[in-house]
Amino acid sequence: MTQALPKTKLVTFEEFVQWKPDGGRYELHDGVIVEMTQPLGDHEEIRGFLATKIPIEYDRLKLPYFIPKTALVKPPENESGYSPDVLIINRSNLVNEPLWKKESTVTQAASIPLVIEVVSTNWRTDYYTKRGVYEEVGILEYWIVDYLALAGKSFIGNSKEPTISIYSLVEGEYQVRQFRGSDACGGKQRIISPTLPELNLTAEQIFQAGNTTT
Repeated sequence: MTQALPKTKLVTFEEFVQWKPDGGRYELHDGVIVEMTQPLGDHEEIRGFLATKIPIEYDRLKLPYFIPKTALVKPPENESGYSPDVLIINRSNLVNEPLWKKESTVTQAASIPLVIEVVSTNWRTDYYTKRGVYEEVGILEYWIVDYLALAGKSFIGNSKEPTISIYSLVEGEYQVRQFRGSDACGGKQRIISPTLPELNLTAEQIFQAGNTTT
């Protein structure tokens, strides 16, 4: 869930960056400052699991990637700034990023091979707003990890099962492939990632990362 802070006017991205405090987590949505509420424990376990496992694979491939702690994604054409749950950055393109050195912000698709959002409460932001923005920026791969099956049936189907939606950019538009705990035959569904095609993770492993206390 998100909460817009009271503001008398819309703010620019530069004003947002100058205002943003060190504590808490904030985003800018079309000029409106939004405070992100404290995530659920399961959300944090899944995010931490992905932030641990994915670097093992890009390190194995010797790719110049890393996961920052608090970097922002800014669409070039509007006054927004997003803080993804897991943001993979391509270090080799940062020399071309005008906002990186002073504001730890990336604006170019070449800097962002993969971005992941883990859904806790406000699923509409991830499926509607951020999917559209990330597509417009040209980010090649976007995961939505809907471990509570919160999204509408038009997004995850009538069965309302926990679902990982992987959006891949094809000719400028996202195409989606979805993964659940098991396939129709009961087999485990391995994630297929265009960015990391040999990534050895199943949807069930990701969902179970948030069930360690059950």
